[in-house]
Amino acid sequence: MQLIVLTTLTMIAFAANSILNRMAVDGAGMAPMAFAAVRLVSGAAVLVLLTRAPLVFKGRRRGIGVLALLAYAVGFSLAYGALDAGLGALILFGMVQITMFAAAVAAKEQMPVQRWVGGLLAFGGLVWLLSPGEGAVPLWPAASMAIAGVAWGFYSLAGKAEPDAVAGTAANFLLAAPLGVLAWAVIGGGLTPMGTVLAVISGAVTSGMGYALWYRLVPQLGASRAAVAQLTVPVIAAGMGAFLLAEVPSLRLILSGALVLGGVALSLSSGWARAGRS
Repeated sequence: MQLIVLTTLTMIAFAANSILNRMAVDGAGMAPMAFAAVRLVSGAAVLVLLTRAPLVFKGRRRGIGVLALLAYAVGFSLAYGALDAGLGALILFGMVQITMFAAAVAAKEQMPVQRWVGGLLAFGGLVWLLSPGEGAVPLWPAASMAIAGVAWGFYSLAGKAEPDAVAGTAANFLLAAPLGVLAWAVIGGGLTPMGTVLAVISGAVTSGMGYALWYRLVPQLGASRAAVAQLTVPVIAAGMGAFLLAEVPSLRLILSGALVLGGVALSLSSGWARAGRS
């Protein structure tokens, strides 16, 4: 029961990042780059306090992690100037899974037919969601979130080799934070009092503490259950957006979202079947 409660709280924290970013950028008038910079700085501060292992700042894995984290944070914040919370979370989540699927293909991992079918369904759902026509998604915000999803996919792949996930995340945040501040200084945009509070909550609580808790839960959940748990994030984000921000999901979002999440679930279920036979 404790594992279920903690996992639920963590998924709510992940979904809350979408709500907080949306409220700060679209509602409180904070510049997207300012939000990203404050989020990275506050996340770095909390993660440094939480980690007990020594921090490693060198190596190819660290370079990939830092650049991917920066691209994710910037793309995420820019997108939420126009996208609804649930829509943004669905694009992000779908692109993360597609990126990791493509990496598995590139690495010539054994891919069961069920995983191919699920991956193609998920990709088709995203193509439909982003295609022109009635209820079409704004192009540039969607592209920003897609870049954020690809970046988070690379970040996740790089993180698999971390000997201590929390320490690795703390090091990535520490190195990405000054780059985020530099990007903000170059691109410009102002802070607002409420937006800054929301960005600090996003960085320190729903990102920093949320990531630290998640890395402690993943070994208990196992890879498949952890992946399925994340299927709930776009749904939670859409529900929170409807309740807190009065965002009403379109029919296209509902149907394409069901296709994306169903395809990912089908792809993951091939892993369960293999695990049951082993």
